[in-house]
Amino acid sequence: MAASALHQVAVAGATGRMGHMLIEAIRASDDCQLAGALDVPSSPAIGNDAAAFLGIASGVPVVSDIRQGLAKAKVLIDFTRPEGTMAHLAVCRELGVNAVVGTTGLSGEQKAKIAEYAQDVAIMLAPNMSVGVNVTLKLLEMAAKALSTGYDIEIIEAHHRHKVDAPSGTALKMGEVIAAALGRDLDHCAVYAREGVTGERDPSTIGFSAIRGGDIVGDHTVLFAGTGERIEITHKSASRATYAQGSLRAVRFLAGQRRGLFDMFDVLGLR
Repeated sequence: MAASALHQVAVAGATGRMGHMLIEAIRASDDCQLAGALDVPSSPAIGNDAAAFLGIASGVPVVSDIRQGLAKAKVLIDFTRPEGTMAHLAVCRELGVNAVVGTTGLSGEQKAKIAEYAQDVAIMLAPNMSVGVNVTLKLLEMAAKALSTGYDIEIIEAHHRHKVDAPSGTALKMGEVIAAALGRDLDHCAVYAREGVTGERDPSTIGFSAIRGGDIVGDHTVLFAGTGERIEITHKSASRATYAQGSLRAVRFLAGQRRGLFDMFDVLGLR
């Protein structure tokens, strides 16, 4: 494929674990090219080649200046922190760069701001880019509608010891999908902690449990507990590679969009 036809991709958080996985996936793809690499000013990798960890030269330095990092890009992939993501998206809007955002822990106000930015550029926002996770979300939507009465719903997630937010963005998305299928508002029916004498379980609630330990990439189970039976729908990630591949599918999807806010259901045709 000619260089001009390649998807020109910048990566935020380029020296982190997810950043490395994304850069490796971009380098291995036939239709994407690394066009920029961003990291925080304090990163010791600033000024180094973004693909140095692979033992090769990409010709793309790691920079902290957002405009410099986005100058040659058509789309940014961002799996950083909410504050960094919002700063990146403000410049994306200014430069006309589309964005694939997998950042979790975004506030309602920040999500509203992203929707505002999406009036001018195309943004794909999803807490989990895994194709399997998003198919799981579709299954949960179907299950919730069929098991709408007589079943208590609990969401259990497990991640590595370094994860800083809980519940995970994926667990919250699962809760949102289930609540919407049941005609409920997750803000009003979610239960995030239980301790002491809690009383009987309110059947209208959706419970969350978070486990942190070791190097668990990401496990999610939704339990539908009824009388005489339990249904469990589980997804387990063994590698972040699935997030990277899903991100590249989102990059390809956004190439045909000028503006708008999308999610992985749009990318995968699951609407």
